[in-house]
Amino acid sequence: MRKLSNIDTSSDSGGKRGRSVLALTVLRSTVVLAFMALVVAFWLLQVAQHDRYLQLAENNHQRTVALTAPRGTVFDRDGRVLVQNRSSLNISIAREQVDDLDTTLRQLAEVAGVTLSGLQSIVERHRLAPAYRPLVLIQDASLAQVAAVSARSVELPGLFVQELPIRFYPGNEVAAHLFGYVGEVSDDQLELPEFNGLRSGVAVGKAGIERAYNRLLMGEDGTRRVVVDSIGREIETIGERPPMEGRQIKLTLDYDLQQAAEAAFEAAGFNGAAVVLDPLSGEILTLVSRPSYDPNLFALGIDGDAWTELNSDRHRPLNNRAIRGRYSPGSTFKIVMAIAALEEGVVTPDFEVPCHGGGTFYGRHYRCHATHGTVGMREALEQSCNTYFYSLGEKLKIDQIHKWATALGLGGVTGVDLPYEVGSLVPSTTWKSERWGEPWYPGETISVAIGQGPVSVTPISLAVMMAAVANGGTRVTPYLLEAVDEGEGFLPVPRPVPKSRVKLDPVTLETVTEGLWYVVNRAGTGRRARLVGRDVIGKTGTAQVISLQGRLAAVDSSRDLRDHGWFVFAVPAGKPELAGVVFGEHNEHGYLSAPIARHIMETYFAKKDGRPLPVPGLPEERSSNRLFETANQ
Repeated sequence: MRKLSNIDTSSDSGGKRGRSVLALTVLRSTVVLAFMALVVAFWLLQVAQHDRYLQLAENNHQRTVALTAPRGTVFDRDGRVLVQNRSSLNISIAREQVDDLDTTLRQLAEVAGVTLSGLQSIVERHRLAPAYRPLVLIQDASLAQVAAVSARSVELPGLFVQELPIRFYPGNEVAAHLFGYVGEVSDDQLELPEFNGLRSGVAVGKAGIERAYNRLLMGEDGTRRVVVDSIGREIETIGERPPMEGRQIKLTLDYDLQQAAEAAFEAAGFNGAAVVLDPLSGEILTLVSRPSYDPNLFALGIDGDAWTELNSDRHRPLNNRAIRGRYSPGSTFKIVMAIAALEEGVVTPDFEVPCHGGGTFYGRHYRCHATHGTVGMREALEQSCNTYFYSLGEKLKIDQIHKWATALGLGGVTGVDLPYEVGSLVPSTTWKSERWGEPWYPGETISVAIGQGPVSVTPISLAVMMAAVANGGTRVTPYLLEAVDEGEGFLPVPRPVPKSRVKLDPVTLETVTEGLWYVVNRAGTGRRARLVGRDVIGKTGTAQVISLQGRLAAVDSSRDLRDHGWFVFAVPAGKPELAGVVFGEHNEHGYLSAPIARHIMETYFAKKDGRPLPVPGLPEERSSNRLFETANQ
């Protein structure tokens, strides 16, 4: 029994020892794992996330405030300020100093009188930005809003007021399409090479020269490091890198002429576009697109309602008609036809055509707007005789017309230093084959001969065409940037080279110039642009928006189907100082665009001679008949 008892005791002791060894093993493993976890945690905190926690630690008592660089000032050719900056008080937030962001936003909305959803959308849009970087919640805050936030600094930690420069356009809607506007850089723009290196939230040019010369105008942001207390109030500045203002630029624009053109459109009572150039250099003196908009709406970030209103307006105020609107040129294209026919040698200046109210070409009768009798080229231009130019269309091949239209400025884009320009279209056999897979039929040239059919041009391209006619055959490249100030005064920038040069025969120039002089100074359709002693040359054109048959079929349409009216001009003949175009959208007659051109020219010569600038007259009464022109002119 004793032996059995001893054996049992020994077995029980061995079991206890085994359990003790297991417990010690588990304990040792647990300790090792715990130490390993601590090592990993220390490595993550002190090595892997060192920079992040260092920034958080520093920002417990310091804040880096971005100092936005003012964009460069824009001047006209006379040194007048066109675009500048003004100070704006913004209410911003440093999110890393806010414990409960939702509560802070709710309280801010209440005291500042803004919508909570608007504040939340701003935060959401910048959710990926570092929490220590200040985020603007209310731009251009009123003094009452600033006072309300400042008085509640204890209740609203992390909120502070910043003074920032914002874009300001003193002329409001004047030259808006030329200047463009600024806005917060989009995610899509950040992927473009021209915006490489920019951060989310910065303001960049979106249209016009603001976009074209964004890099020159932007400048370089600075920073200021400040010590703040526990509720985010600044105590002292411990370091600062001041911002560098964007470069100042000078434009070729003459603001007096720009205002004159805008005022003349206002007096005339219709929309459209106008472009006036120096025909020898290509300098843009005036560029108008109506209706316009106020670019100041975009300076602070346009609100949704205003953006929707602009985009839903049937008059399309955001569309720059001068460089993006394409329209049939109507009878202004007869200038190209006359030059092409003379230069190709298919007619001489003395070539005459009998006009009995129309003519038959390729088995079809085409009407003229009047019976002109027998006319030569000069009289045909003066009276805008369709029958004469139908005859030229019968003699010329479409590729010959395309060749001379392109040489004079109506092929493709002009190359103006503004974004989003669209090209003009003058058809050719290649174009039709590529577009429609069909040959060009000679009968189609008849419509092209009077600027109808598939011919489609922009106002700026017609201004270039008129400059080429006035200067003898050089297709200038229109441009706006004249000089840049890098800090040592304005230095001129290289002038863009002409697109092409052709030496027009002196006989061609003399014949066409004389015919265009008749248009304005004798019994032609452009008499409303006459300036005594100034030798204005020009040509009107009325372009159909829809064919006569189509107009009858669309009698119940809500579209405005009234014709467009053109007037191209240059002055003085032989020694041109101005060349340009006025486009009247749905103004029905080309001769109604001529008074706008006259007022621009009057302003130019009054300014040149040191006389008081003229005031545009009242709108001339629109005739219901077609005394001067019809839809085919």
